[in-house]
Amino acid sequence: MVFITGLSHYSVSLFHLANHAVFKALLFLSAGCIIHGLSDEQDLRKMGGLLKIFPVSYTMVLIGSLALVGFPFLTGFYSKDCILELAVAKHTTVGNFCYFLGCSAAFCTSFYSFRLVFLTFINPTNSFKTYIEHAHEAPITMIFPLLILSLGAMFYGFLTRDLMIGFGSLFFNNVHTNYYNFCLIDSEFLPSLIKNIPFIFTCLGAFLSFLLIHCFSVSKQAVMDFKLQPIPKALYTFLNKKWHFDQIVNELIVVKIMNFGYLTTFQSLDKGIIERFGPTGFTVSTFSLSFNYTLMNSGLLYHTPLVFIISSVAFLFFFTLGHFGLVSSFSTSFIMLLVAYTVFLFTERD
Repeated sequence: MVFITGLSHYSVSLFHLANHAVFKALLFLSAGCIIHGLSDEQDLRKMGGLLKIFPVSYTMVLIGSLALVGFPFLTGFYSKDCILELAVAKHTTVGNFCYFLGCSAAFCTSFYSFRLVFLTFINPTNSFKTYIEHAHEAPITMIFPLLILSLGAMFYGFLTRDLMIGFGSLFFNNVHTNYYNFCLIDSEFLPSLIKNIPFIFTCLGAFLSFLLIHCFSVSKQAVMDFKLQPIPKALYTFLNKKWHFDQIVNELIVVKIMNFGYLTTFQSLDKGIIERFGPTGFTVSTFSLSFNYTLMNSGLLYHTPLVFIISSVAFLFFFTLGHFGLVSSFSTSFIMLLVAYTVFLFTERD
């Protein structure tokens, strides 16, 4: 969404926002069904072999994953491929670079999506025996929303494409698209090879996930032998600890921002100035003022009518001034409110 917004195609970004909401909600709720039925286990490495136990959840996860990776004719396909086609249709260096990044992202998305499917449902189980014995499919109250979302993941993109990004559509009267931006038209007539490259990257990601996550997991010794090969071992050593980037960012940025947020903005501002002049200070001041006002009440009966008479005269006096424009309406309202409040406090004990 941010990707295509940076290329000034806001209607496409909004279209992908709606599509993404459907299949991502399906994936999250399906994951909740698995966690609920597997004794609240959330570690993928401690799952596997759940296909026969969770057939409906497996179907929902598979549909959501295929929509997420942009499998043809599912909801994600119509917006993700359109985004990538718009990037290359700009015919600029930045557009081509964005297209390369988008295809790489499609490859990674496909890899981790099918990794989820293999580790959870296909691979041999690595879960605890008691978890498997008590595992169960989610009840209908949890499954029914998934069925609705699965229909959206399959058909929503197709049904709304022409409305939002179709050729010649005037979605929201084109308020989301610059009038000089004609890439949406150019993207319709790109060569077929360019249009199919994202799908090729998606298939490669799925195939690599099948090899590394499914095939190699059958034999742990094969996995260990692969990791100890010179190239994988060198790659792991090169990327290990990520060159301490996380540690540098945490120490130089994150920790300082957190300290500033707690010591300055929270203690000094939120709990200090804002509370003193805001809710807490205002409440304490109001109660203190009310208490001081009530002390003025002597309890004598003839004092109460005297206060009413004086207040009524003051009330009518300022009302007359405001009526003839001698005092602003705001000042008149404020003074009249203050007079009424004073009478209420003075007579509170009675």
